[in-house]
Amino acid sequence: MTDEQAAPRRRDARRNREALVTAAAELFAEQGLDVALDLIARRAGVGNATLYRHFPNREELIGEVFATAGEAMVAAGEAALAEPDAWTGIEVYFDRVFELVAANRGLNDLVTAAIPAVPAMMEISRRNAETVGGLVERAQRQGSMRTDVVVMDLLFMLGPLCRSVPAAEALRPGLWRRYLALQLDAFRASAARPIVEPPVGSEQLDELFTGLWEAEGA
Repeated sequence: MTDEQAAPRRRDARRNREALVTAAAELFAEQGLDVALDLIARRAGVGNATLYRHFPNREELIGEVFATAGEAMVAAGEAALAEPDAWTGIEVYFDRVFELVAANRGLNDLVTAAIPAVPAMMEISRRNAETVGGLVERAQRQGSMRTDVVVMDLLFMLGPLCRSVPAAEALRPGLWRRYLALQLDAFRASAARPIVEPPVGSEQLDELFTGLWEAEGA
């Protein structure tokens, strides 16, 4: 086959791949990451064989769609850390993250579920923990956050709430802000009371999110 003959095929392949990514992005946002792959192929106007030729498994398609998803969260973290008042920074960060996942069920799945095979998810998780760690340290230093809590306490408590955000948003836009405010208030220095149990580690947090994911799929 000559280069001239191959060029149209390459263009068709590129066009099909772009159509698949666009369709997947739309359906992931609407229905979450477990949407049927054949539905994605139909919306893209291609057959299942074409989908699997470009993306042999779901994880590769998720990785392609959300390759740059972490950028918005990084921007949210930078804005939060730039706030002179650390507590305001915490409110700014979580409000923005929850706002993002309220608009995209796929991103919500990515942020709250343990999917080690998707590099984008691992990077989001790492940057999120790094940002929250910086915010907690500043708030404790400024005296606005209780000193007996750790990063995993915030992630453990806010993770399940984050998971419920799309459902809350569907019930009433912005409803999740009420419950985010209530949970964040538990971390204020003024609310401090002795805590009996020690915090969880990162591996236990992954187990929690995996359990939530499996329970929803049951």
